[in-house]
Amino acid sequence: MTTIFAGVNKVASAPDGRRVIRIGVFIPVDCQVLDAAGVDIFGSMSYEYLSLLENAVPKVVIDSTPSVQIHYIGSVQPGESIQMTSNQLLVATNHWSDPEVAPGKLNIVYVPGPDPTADFPKGALEWLAAQAATEGVDILSVCTGIILCGAAGLLKGKEICGPRVFQPALKQAGFEPKSLRGDTLRWVQDGNFWSSGGVTNGNDLVAAYARATPKYFPRPLVEFICEQLDVGDRPQEYQKDMTLEKYVADLLALRTENAA
Repeated sequence: MTTIFAGVNKVASAPDGRRVIRIGVFIPVDCQVLDAAGVDIFGSMSYEYLSLLENAVPKVVIDSTPSVQIHYIGSVQPGESIQMTSNQLLVATNHWSDPEVAPGKLNIVYVPGPDPTADFPKGALEWLAAQAATEGVDILSVCTGIILCGAAGLLKGKEICGPRVFQPALKQAGFEPKSLRGDTLRWVQDGNFWSSGGVTNGNDLVAAYARATPKYFPRPLVEFICEQLDVGDRPQEYQKDMTLEKYVADLLALRTENAA
């Protein structure tokens, strides 16, 4: 069975000379499904996606879109599976050593959160470090992607975010950031390095990045897509404190009540 979405964003398919944005989703070990899902916001701003909806979307919107090509980059070979949470698998399009995704070939490297205790292949860390050092490449880290970026040496001297629950661990990890903002902020930018808090804060990060990058995504297009996807409207600063201790206490009380 074929669907209209088969192959969308696999290759740049705009019929004219519009700009092509090349995005690499970097998963050298595994990742959380919801962390990776934020890349679909980029896909939803693309010519490849919106041109399929030409009967529902005004032509001027489609004409304003960039062409977007998305690579799923792992330590497995193209066509092999990358493990994700919730019993899902993702098919890799590239191994990180492929010339197609070498430093200088991508505009954005999107790093969804892996198992934070995983061992990352040395070559994969070197690849990520080389991408970050390449002019014109932006790194977007989501959730525990901050651990992977730290292992690659990207956090030294940087203002970073990361999940709220991981802030104490990040302080002790030896990554040498300039400051940790994950206690109060959903996302933060420092130069070409963008990082978010946990999981769906990656959606807020992508929306903020797209708004800040009109050379890739016209602002009216960004606002239209964010409105349609219902993302990007939360403030950068958290509006309430993390209440892990309260929930733990409530669960312990519930357990005691049920055992009585």
